Amino acid sequence: MFSARQIIGGLINVISNIDPAQFVPSNPPPPRRPLAYAEQHESDEEKQFRKVFQQLAGDDMEVSPSELMNILNRIITKHGDLKTDGFSIESCRSMVAVMDSDSTGKLGFHEFKYLWDNIKKWQAVYKNYDADHSGVIDASELPDAFRAAGFPLSDQIFKMIIRRYCDENGNMDFDNYIGCLVRLDAMCRAFNTLDKDKNGTIKVNIKEWLQLTMYS
Repeated sequence: MFSARQIIGGLINVISNIDPAQFVPSNPPPPRRPLAYAEQHESDEEKQFRKVFQQLAGDDMEVSPSELMNILNRIITKHGDLKTDGFSIESCRSMVAVMDSDSTGKLGFHEFKYLWDNIKKWQAVYKNYDADHSGVIDASELPDAFRAAGFPLSDQIFKMIIRRYCDENGNMDFDNYIGCLVRLDAMCRAFNTLDKDKNGTIKVNIKEWLQLTMYS
């Protein structure tokens, strides 16, 4: 049986310019189901993870932005090889918003597990592409790091990402890397959902556009 300490320790060990054929998204979190039904149909791994989730989430069984911030910052303090200023409450609000499929303002079990699994995967990519072991990924390393994470992007998009998420030297630290990928993943999944003809284009009205962009 995994303890909370073991699992926490393991955690850190413009859309049209993305080619939909190359984008490799993770499976989205399943819809929320009654707890009794969910527990009966979970794997042993999911049951173990649920016990840890209960400890992290508290009585309401949901993770709020402030709880997510505390969890992630507790983790990264144990890993000096990852350079970061820490996860801010604003970045955690954004991560919760783009993962919050049922609009509760918090992450339920499957939403949190989906985010957790992605962070574990992307953390491994981050460390692999930090070639000089500086604790950050520089601008020359970013394209391969994002491609390995499942996001082959154009040069134009990378320039935008560098302006938004990198420091003045073009370096991206860990919290900005994760925040950027969580948003990219959510926006690409939303695009794929709206691209009903699967032709790489979508049409949205102003209400849909505001719903997509403002709660993210």
